[in-house]
Amino acid sequence: MLLKSIKLENFRQFRNESIDFAQGENGKNVTIIIGENGTGKTTFAQAFFWCLYGETEFSDKVILNKIVAAEMVPGNEQKVRVILSLRHGAVDYKLVREQTYRKDYSNNVKGDNTIFDIEVKDASGNTSYVKKSQCESEVKAILPKELSRYFFFDGERIEKMSKDISTGKKATDFAEAVKGLLGLNGMISAITHFNPRSSLSVIGSYEKGFNTKSNKKIEEYTTTIERCKTRLEEIDLRLDELESQISAATARKSEKILAIRQYAEGEKLQEERERLQKKIDDTRHMRSGVYKTICKDFNASMSSFLSISLIKRALEVLAEHDFVGKDIPYMHQKTIEYLLQQKVCICGTHLDEGSLAYTKVKELIDYLPPKSLGATISDFKKVSRSRAGILRDIVTQTQENLATISMQDDDILDMTDELHKIEAKLSGDDVRSKVRAINNEIQICDATIGKNNSERDRLNRERGGVEKEMERADTERQNLTLLDESNKRIQLYLTYAKRIYEELSSDYQTSEATIRNRLQDTINDIFKQIYEGGLSLTIDAKYHITVQAIDYEGDVETSTAQSISVIFAFITGIIKMARENRNATNEDEKLLSSEPYPLVMDAPLSAFDKRRIKTVCEALPATADQVIIFIKDTDGDLAEDYMGAKIGSRHHFDKKNEFETVLV
Repeated sequence: MLLKSIKLENFRQFRNESIDFAQGENGKNVTIIIGENGTGKTTFAQAFFWCLYGETEFSDKVILNKIVAAEMVPGNEQKVRVILSLRHGAVDYKLVREQTYRKDYSNNVKGDNTIFDIEVKDASGNTSYVKKSQCESEVKAILPKELSRYFFFDGERIEKMSKDISTGKKATDFAEAVKGLLGLNGMISAITHFNPRSSLSVIGSYEKGFNTKSNKKIEEYTTTIERCKTRLEEIDLRLDELESQISAATARKSEKILAIRQYAEGEKLQEERERLQKKIDDTRHMRSGVYKTICKDFNASMSSFLSISLIKRALEVLAEHDFVGKDIPYMHQKTIEYLLQQKVCICGTHLDEGSLAYTKVKELIDYLPPKSLGATISDFKKVSRSRAGILRDIVTQTQENLATISMQDDDILDMTDELHKIEAKLSGDDVRSKVRAINNEIQICDATIGKNNSERDRLNRERGGVEKEMERADTERQNLTLLDESNKRIQLYLTYAKRIYEELSSDYQTSEATIRNRLQDTINDIFKQIYEGGLSLTIDAKYHITVQAIDYEGDVETSTAQSISVIFAFITGIIKMARENRNATNEDEKLLSSEPYPLVMDAPLSAFDKRRIKTVCEALPATADQVIIFIKDTDGDLAEDYMGAKIGSRHHFDKKNEFETVLV
């Protein structure tokens, strides 16, 4: 679906205004409509939704222009009309929705029910009109209302969608959007047509077609199978209800956790508790560091510490002896060893081994280099004094470190006491009633989640038993039906139908997983363009979207800008995949069929800074076939700078007064 033009007649502040939209000619697929707040951007954007579905989000349900209404006299009538021209597939549509307003003699203006007409022009140029009773169905075939919010949305809706994602809500809607917009609904319809759980399906009709008169056991097994089917349907229905309740309770809990911070006292107490907890953790970390320092210092000086008493005794012994002057200068150990070897002293005395002269000369070695006793004792005394000094420093440092640890212990005790007081306030009588009520709701949500999880587990166990019972009955019945020709034929058809169902289900699961994985990759590529940083998105089998930090396990609490970036990436990711699908030439790469869709956005850039406005403006025209943006002046200048080459239609709102705006 691509939009060609829209015309508004007496629709709120627009008395007679129209826009022709850029549709991609010469690469220009962007229409930009600029105006300050209050000029009618949201009103014009709402006109699309009113024309398609007959609904608006205005609090004032009278959409007739105020000036026109004031000029009416009792008994007069005026019409509000929106004409939307679009192309869907190879067909051109002109949708016309109008509502007649009348002023009664009490000067009250009231509107009739809307009238909706659709003109169709086919590829051959033939014009026809859709029956009034089928107009709503025709619009649903073009763009179902439940999916339209992904293509017609404003800044507030984007923020709401981002909140839904952050709290785990609306996963069903996301799943439906993917299935509907990327062409899976046709396969889902085929699976439903064969669904063995439905008595109205192909398989169900064959199940009821067996002739039970030929064998009473066939009737018994058929009754068992039908009973099992009924119970399985009940279990599946209840499991869906439980999943919905668990999802709702989880989302509610997330909302209430966030809501606590919206109250000044609760937020302040929460922040103070987090600050104290962080300070306690930091102090404990620093205390651990001091302990490590003490151990490291002791390990480095352990040998000195253990030998200090021996060193002291050695110094006392050395102090009792005088070794000064005992060294013999200019004589070396080699000289003494030479004399002992020659056995003759330089004075001529014989040095026979064992003699007194031999012993005296040999003792001189202890006073000669390199084993000079005096020098060795001197070095020993120096090293001993150094070790003693180090030990004095270590003792002092250890005492200081132990004092620091004692202070840290006191700080931790004081902060822990303060933390306990804050925690008592958060759950005690002195906390504001709102915060207490929210905490109670969180506890109720926890109880609901726990209770429903237990029931879900029990039902899943029962489900397995019922399925086994049904399989046994089906096997026994199949053995009996093969003995009868009429039942044999029905059993053959039933077997074929079941095989078709299994193949369809298998193909669907494969296609759905392929699409979901490709969607995740596509979203991440776009998300990285819009929001630079170490974040990535994951989509699980239930289409819960979570934001994760790269190199970090676990979910990340996203900022508003990050969450809105997720929405942009999700929507543009779907559109990009649909676009690539249409252009794919390789059948292996081509997903199921899909139509192009426009993006109609009211104030989509208000939550971004200038840098991200640039990346958004660059990403949108590249992924969507058609982009229509209603934007305020301040953002409009940036958007024009960044999308100038893609803009094919440009308009500006000129506000005449509070009740009339014109396009220039």
